Amino acid sequence: MNDQTLSETIEALLVARNPRHMQTARAALQPGYYLRAAELLRDIRGTVLIGTGFPVGNTFETDGPVGAIALYQSLEALGAEPVMACASPLAESLAADYRVLPLALAPTGGGEPDASAWLAANRPAAVISIERPGVTADGHYYNMRGEDISPRCGVFDPFLTHADCPTIAIGDGGNEIGMGKIADAIRALDIRVAVTGCGELLVADVSNWGAYGLLAFLGRWSQRDLLGEFSPLAALRYLSERGSVDGVTRENTLTEDGMAPSEGEAVIREIRRLTGFAPD
Repeated sequence: MNDQTLSETIEALLVARNPRHMQTARAALQPGYYLRAAELLRDIRGTVLIGTGFPVGNTFETDGPVGAIALYQSLEALGAEPVMACASPLAESLAADYRVLPLALAPTGGGEPDASAWLAANRPAAVISIERPGVTADGHYYNMRGEDISPRCGVFDPFLTHADCPTIAIGDGGNEIGMGKIADAIRALDIRVAVTGCGELLVADVSNWGAYGLLAFLGRWSQRDLLGEFSPLAALRYLSERGSVDGVTRENTLTEDGMAPSEGEAVIREIRRLTGFAPD
């Protein structure tokens, strides 16, 4: 199977369940988007900024950070220097184990640190957003229920809009950073559509799974079973111990968007099979 066919196969796999109509989003994207995004990270060195963390109440949801951890660990293993960008309380939860850039909350004006200044000082090789709230046309941030979450939302949009390096965004509903790239195509969905775009947009039924689609190619090209080295259940346990909740149920469980960890593990197994790291 060549890379383009693999990408299109993964693209179909990652929206097969379609709980939030991401098949509609997929249809609006040029096929091969996972391949194109992965090519931006191939043999990458230097700083890679990974923004994640969607606020739920006074804490954060499991979808996003699990995939961000997978990307961080794999990119670091391949020679890059990843940095997590997230707001409180996720920033403090990760700080002991990961390089973290704290994000300012929306009401403060989004300037701590100022995105342009940080980008100029650190010159990242790529910026990735995975399940980060995206600002809407009215300047606010909303969750899947249409609730205004601006007071608890860290601002990451400017790190993509002001970047002079490749940008990648992963989302699963329409209200995430990056979805502005296909805003017209998904406007009919029951969601407050984000306006912030990106270089390459990746969609999946669960945003965490989008990270696995990227790692399929990075592992294939490096001949390293990156997905076999990662445990989504271990990441869920790590986050749960630090107060995470499922974004759908709002409960502190080892689930992502209402789905058992076995769902994500099944996705990983299938991708590993497609890339030759697991038996047929």
